[in-house]
Amino acid sequence: MTTSLKPTIHNKPSNVIPFLPTGNFYFSYGIQAFKKRRFNAAEKWLKKAIDISPEEPLYSCQLSVVYTEVGSYHAANQVLTDVVKRYGDDYIDAYYLMANNYAHLGLLNDAKKYAEKYMDKTSEGDFDEAAGQLLQMLNSLEDEEEYEDDYMFDDEDELIIYQETAFYHLENEEWEEAVPVLHEMMQLFPEYTLAKHKYAYALFNIGEQEEAIQLEEKWLEKDPDNIHSHVNLAAFFMQKREKQRAEYHIDLLRNVYPMHEQQKLAIAVILAKAGYYHEAVDRFRRLKNKLVVGRQGYYKWYSIASYQTGKPSRALKLWEKGCKRFPHLSKEGGPWNYQ
Repeated sequence: MTTSLKPTIHNKPSNVIPFLPTGNFYFSYGIQAFKKRRFNAAEKWLKKAIDISPEEPLYSCQLSVVYTEVGSYHAANQVLTDVVKRYGDDYIDAYYLMANNYAHLGLLNDAKKYAEKYMDKTSEGDFDEAAGQLLQMLNSLEDEEEYEDDYMFDDEDELIIYQETAFYHLENEEWEEAVPVLHEMMQLFPEYTLAKHKYAYALFNIGEQEEAIQLEEKWLEKDPDNIHSHVNLAAFFMQKREKQRAEYHIDLLRNVYPMHEQQKLAIAVILAKAGYYHEAVDRFRRLKNKLVVGRQGYYKWYSIASYQTGKPSRALKLWEKGCKRFPHLSKEGGPWNYQ
């Protein structure tokens, strides 16, 4: 008979002290990753810190900063909303961070409300200077809109005639007719800067591609954050099949949430053209102004983006509405013809 021998186990005291990481341990790793712009890693470490120390609002606020940095403003504010619910005035930094996110989203009233709430709660906060600058910017935008209203009132009738004439030609893709109208608008209404970008777009479509690109690149040098320049250049390079150059501008636009309706529409359309259909649908949903909701680009590209994201019923309704307002759209068949 064979007997198996088992080793004798002696229970000796161990000198090894188990390491139990704290929330602060993971938080420090999250901060290091954030500084190196490794945002996925930063998110992972900060979530671990929150799991271990959910009572520490600093960890959640830092997670919101990561989301803000990558352009996920809604996700950032969801985190901050929870902080405000749990801690209220005990952690006032959350108010400024929310104000900053709302400003990026173009929700100016909400941005102003939370910036003012932050300023009301503290006189020596970490974000005093930044909050003051944000409020100054928001107030100047209000003043600018009032100025634009006065300007529009002075020349309203003539400008409206030019606008409607130009947009009619553009939306019917009558590029040759649109070019002289837009050129004249640029001379008569230099403050109406949208005209020059529409002019460049029309130029491109009559075959003057290099001139159109040069114009937009020149304007972009003077104003590197100009949304319409980035939109046009993205569209131009896509049509020229220069994917890498187009993606440069598209990537910038994906993280921009402008405050003006024309800019919002322009970004929604270019994202749909570039195949970012889910993001495009989200942008189209934000549009409320009747001046942009009634445009051909709204109906056409919102319909296409809806179809591509599995909403054929919504897509068909949008396409049918578009065809009623712009009969030539029916010649393109339907949203299912775009892949």
